[in-house]
Amino acid sequence: MSNIASNLKFLRKKKGLTQQQFADSMAIKRSSVGAYEEDRAEPKYELLKRIAEFYELTMDELAYEKIDEKWKPAPKSTASNLRVLSITVDAQERENIELVPVKASAGYLNGYADPEYISDLPKFSLPIFQQGTYRAFEIKGDSMLPLPSGSFIIGEYVENWNDIKSGQTYVVISLNEGVVYKRVGQKFKNDRGLKLVSDNKEYDPYWVPADEILEVWKAKAFLSTELPEPNPEPTLEGLSSMMAQMQKTINSVVDKN
Repeated sequence: MSNIASNLKFLRKKKGLTQQQFADSMAIKRSSVGAYEEDRAEPKYELLKRIAEFYELTMDELAYEKIDEKWKPAPKSTASNLRVLSITVDAQERENIELVPVKASAGYLNGYADPEYISDLPKFSLPIFQQGTYRAFEIKGDSMLPLPSGSFIIGEYVENWNDIKSGQTYVVISLNEGVVYKRVGQKFKNDRGLKLVSDNKEYDPYWVPADEILEVWKAKAFLSTELPEPNPEPTLEGLSSMMAQMQKTINSVVDKN
């Protein structure tokens, strides 16, 4: 639930501003400030971003935290780190898709915001990805089967944390975990972080605190040199086992009735 209305009112009064003074600071009408504080309307994204910067908050804090005298802000590194992004473009000024192989992933933690480092990465383009900012990350291990180790996940840069959806897969770059490809189980709330889940159930879920997260990329496609094997033809033994299991299930239902 959004707390924008009550937060805007509290923060304005805390700063000793009238509605008109705050409206002048934001270059908006005083009536708009009243509508926002009375929860009759909500600021659009760009205005909300400017208001958050004005109060030195993240957009998530401004929108979802209950800000009062007892409230303490989260560490500020998350907001700035998540939104720092270096890109490269081709001769037509179109953004490239930079490729981050496993051997470069350790260096990526230090160079993700360095234009020179990003410019040295391999790069390519795909006609199906023309709008947005994309990057490809090589994954290793078997935590996200059936995708094989060595696959490249093409991710779209997530600028607004509100766009992260539980149950979907992302490449998450964090200080302690490095580059990982996982499914988001839960986000933010009291832990102010992400719960990351492997599709391979042999791996336990874990939380990454928000102040450790540097970038988040929503998985859009993958590249792999390992082609899928065809499904094996069912054997007579396998079919017999399936029929026996079905008969057992049917008998169990009949007995209960």
